[in-house]
Amino acid sequence: MAADSEFEAWFRLLETPGLGAAQARQLLAAFSSPDAVLRALPSSLRAFVPGALASAIAGPVPETFGERLRRCQAWFGGGASRRYLTLGDPEYPPRLLQTADPPALLYAEGAPALLAQRSLAIVGSRHPTPQGEQNARAFAAALGRAGYGVVSGLARGIDAAAHEGALMANAGTVAVLGAGPDLPYPAQNAALAARIVDNGGLMLSEYAPGTPAVAANFPRRNRIIAGLSLGTLVVEAALRSGSLITARLASEAGREVFAIPGSIHATQSKGCHALIKQGAKLVETAADILEEIESVAGRSDAALKASTGNDTFTGEDDGGSPPADPVLRALGHDPATLDALLARTGWPAADLAAKLLELELEGRIARMPGGLYLRVVRG
Repeated sequence: MAADSEFEAWFRLLETPGLGAAQARQLLAAFSSPDAVLRALPSSLRAFVPGALASAIAGPVPETFGERLRRCQAWFGGGASRRYLTLGDPEYPPRLLQTADPPALLYAEGAPALLAQRSLAIVGSRHPTPQGEQNARAFAAALGRAGYGVVSGLARGIDAAAHEGALMANAGTVAVLGAGPDLPYPAQNAALAARIVDNGGLMLSEYAPGTPAVAANFPRRNRIIAGLSLGTLVVEAALRSGSLITARLASEAGREVFAIPGSIHATQSKGCHALIKQGAKLVETAADILEEIESVAGRSDAALKASTGNDTFTGEDDGGSPPADPVLRALGHDPATLDALLARTGWPAADLAAKLLELELEGRIARMPGGLYLRVVRG
């Protein structure tokens, strides 16, 4: 998919200095499209963002915009399987859309259909033990043979071993980058990145081509890894580890967390032991994960059907059909944040907030901790 006028509008909006992801989603919900946001008067934008930011959005294009846009166009032109996905795209990852902070724009190379499959994240230390690497490969291969995709971050160590294990099982694997899609990081895994794409996998990034790998990118990258997956397996991790961030984000998104125990004397095991103490499931074999995740996968699939209005889903409001109310239909049966509902419905923020209050007063939804909304099942 080549860069086009629609992409240029998305890119121009998201390149606005100081514009955060939540603010971008709020503007998109209020004005329906990035082009409409960019054409809006500053006075209209100030209802949603501070005055200086409104002026920046409506003001002249930054000097660096043209150069960065040309780099994007060059990347899109480098392969037929390269494309972008936005919040309104039917191929946008449905499970990621259910999280608190879904990226407005994703760059993808490979097979985007993998984003809708049942997947598990496997993460861990960049400096694993030989046994840790072997475990990551073995678990990834076993999960792949059981029909699950494997999501990881292409980092050296456990991440790379997880991708390799999935490739060994001819399973789909998704590598989420902490840099632009043209700059796989670390460079030593560039060949692995190419193998992933060549063997039916997918490279994914929210960072534009040309974006270097900097430390601040990786915690944000981790929320995508967790959000794409039904659960996260931590193979080896120290107590201060990015893998524990991924596990925390998975837990906050209502996803399962698994951890492999190790020696009480090994630094690489201390993070896993901490997770187990906090409630993560201790696993010794892939069967331990599959036993837990099968029922979760079924509930998640049902919820995804509900949130997309699929009429095969059995709802409670009208004898088995999806609810007629568009907000209830968008909510589905899993908890969702206000930002997620704004993205799904496309409603103005004020209208959606009023409707949610109405549904709450009617007892049809409940407000939960963490800013989540949940449909109330009627008996």
